[in-house]
Order: sequence, then C-alpha cells, then structure tokens
Amino acid sequence: MTIEVKVPVLPESVSDAIIATWHKKAGEAVKRDENLVDLETDKVVLEVPAPADGVLKEIRRQTGETVNSQEIIAVIEEGATAAAAAPAAAAPKAEAPKAAAPAAAAPAAGKVEDLSPAGRRVATENAIDPAAVAGSGRDSRVTKEDLVNFMRSGGQAAAPAAAPAAAASAPAPAAAKPTPGSRPEERVPMTRMRAKIAERLMQSKNSIAMLTSFNEINLGKVMAMRKELVEQFEKTHGIKLGFMSFFVKAACEALKRHPIVNASVDGNEVIYHGYQDISVAVSTEKGLVTPVLRDAQNMSFADVEKQIATYAKKAREGGLTLDDLAGGTFTITNGGTFGSLFSTPIVNPPQSAILGMHAIKDRAIVENGQVVAAPMMYVALSYDHRIIDGKDAVLFLVDIKNQLENPAKMLLGL
Repeated sequence: MTIEVKVPVLPESVSDAIIATWHKKAGEAVKRDENLVDLETDKVVLEVPAPADGVLKEIRRQTGETVNSQEIIAVIEEGATAAAAAPAAAAPKAEAPKAAAPAAAAPAAGKVEDLSPAGRRVATENAIDPAAVAGSGRDSRVTKEDLVNFMRSGGQAAAPAAAPAAAASAPAPAAAKPTPGSRPEERVPMTRMRAKIAERLMQSKNSIAMLTSFNEINLGKVMAMRKELVEQFEKTHGIKLGFMSFFVKAACEALKRHPIVNASVDGNEVIYHGYQDISVAVSTEKGLVTPVLRDAQNMSFADVEKQIATYAKKAREGGLTLDDLAGGTFTITNGGTFGSLFSTPIVNPPQSAILGMHAIKDRAIVENGQVVAAPMMYVALSYDHRIIDGKDAVLFLVDIKNQLENPAKMLLGL
C-alpha cells in the first residue's frame, strides 16, 4: 500500500515553504515518525515525519523547491521491509572504508550522517564538526545535547581537527588566507527567515506612522530585590530571577490601564485585545524571532522566567514551532544584553507598539537633593501613531517607570 507524504497544514501567516534537507533517499527504509525532510518557512524549520514504516518509494520535490500546504512531496510503500532496501543502502557503506582509509581518524560516531535529525540541524547551522565533539550516547555517539554543550563551552567549528585532512587533499588552507592588498567578497543568498524579516521591517516602515518616545528608569530597588531574593527564588522555582520578568509583569499592568497600546489596526478598524500576549524577542543565528508568552497577565514571575528559558533553548536548537511564534499583542526586546545603550525598536505588525530595554549603567542622578550614582536604564516605546497618540505613549512609559522604580507596588497591583 502506498502512502503519500504531504506538506503539513501551514497557518494563514505562512504562505509556503522550501525543501531544506532530505534525510532519506529514494529506496531507503524508513520508520514511523522518523524525520524525512526539513521544510524551511519564513519563521521556523518544520520536520516532516514518516507516516508509517516502509520504504521511501519516490521523492517528488527536490531540495530548494518551493512547496505549498498539503502538497504531495513523497510516496512511501507501507509494509515494505528494511531488507528490501538494504542492498542499495549497504553498497555505499561497503565502499566507505576504502574512501575513508587515508584519514582513518574519525569514528562513525563523528559523522554528520550518524546524528539524529535535531543533532544534524544543530551541527549544520553552527558549523560544528561532530568529530571534534566527545559523544555521550550509546557506542560513544554524539547527541544533540553534546553539540549544545560543546557550543556553550566555547567550542567552535573543528577547524584544527579537520586541518590535516584538508591539507592532504587540497591546497585550501593557502587559498583561505587573503593576499596583501586583496579585496575578497562573498555573495550569499538570504535565508528564507532573513528575507522575511527584511520584508516585515519594510512593511512596518512603509505602512505604519511610527514614532518613538523615551524615558529612563532607576532600577536600584529592582536590583536590591533580586539580590535579596535570587537564591530563595531559584531554590523554590528552579529558575533564576532575571530582569525580563519584571518588565513583562510591568507591561501587562500598564497595558491594562492603557488598552490602546495593546490594540492593533485591521483595515479601518481598531481591535482591542482583552488579554496580554507578550512577544519576547530572542536572537538566533538565523535572525530575530519573537515567541509569545500567552496570557502573560496570568503568569507568575517564575512562569515567565521558565517560559523564556524554554523558548531560548528551543531557539538555540532550532526547535521553535509556528504555534510558539503565532500571535502576540505587544513586544518587548532587550538590546541591553548585547550592550546597546540607546536604540529605536521597530514595531512588529500587526502589533501597534514595542518596548525596548537597554543596558543598565551607573549614572549620576539627583535624589533628595543629593547627587548619587544609580543603576539607570533608558527605555524606548515605538508605536503606531495612527491609533496611539503621543500622550498615550508617554503615559504608558511613565506607568512602566513608576512600577519598576516601586516594585513592591507592582507586586501588589497598585
């Protein structure tokens, strides 16, 4: 019995996808739920699992081709045994020792093709040579966690380990060094995600009457509270207490009091959202993504910190789903993690406003008639001036400022 492999149903915000990588070849045996192919959309990379055990009989759409929702991309012969595909699959493996004999240094566990689909994606996107990573899996195989830990420990692409083989096979190392006075250039096509980011930024610039208001916040009391409670918070909830949860909770309270900032434009109508779905900007190797904290108004500080940590991990490993990114009524972005002191964030349509956090710097301020040093942060609110007046934007920022400079009141909902 033949089974058709189709592109998953894509949400309305995603029109199509591109075949990124086939993990199986025609004629190879497949197992149910085994990842067959990666589809790259303008937001995430989707994995398409095998619907049944059998043999991949036919691949109808090749790598690089654009496909649409529910389009047939392959055919599986259900019930065919792995033995039927074994001769074709075994032939290349039989010749592999001859081709690899000169190198004879990298064990099978260090090959990209031996990684799991998730591990293969992490290795490919971060240019990691699995041969340079110590495997902790069965038979010393390299797992996805090994690759992630390798990156966290400061590991880079395994150029030193690969250098001897490269030097023996080609004069690439000599060509890799630019000669004095040379002006090297490299032309690389945009990824699907980067192209979509560019499109949305231009859409925001061209369709929104965007304006930005600024203010500054003394985070002295927030920092004192974190210092006092950080250990107890982590012991109780198993997660560190960061600054983002304070800003998320402050934003939720301010959005309740200034609902126009939480609204969006749809044609000639304004949609007022009776909930706060906060998009939190997360930086990835492919670009900025904004996973959503749904019903953030009902989340505790611990809930916010745990969800952000989960999203950050999924973003690093390429595991964010379309559901994680869909929706959002207001965005918070933190350029301060990269050292930004002052910037103008761009509104993420169809939302109408975005709050930009920045680096915390000790600055001289006047407090009770005395000049003192205080941990200050500039904040910026970019907003759609078509529906949000300057007065609303300024009052919203002042609300955020007052809550964070008096966190005890914020915790009491005052």
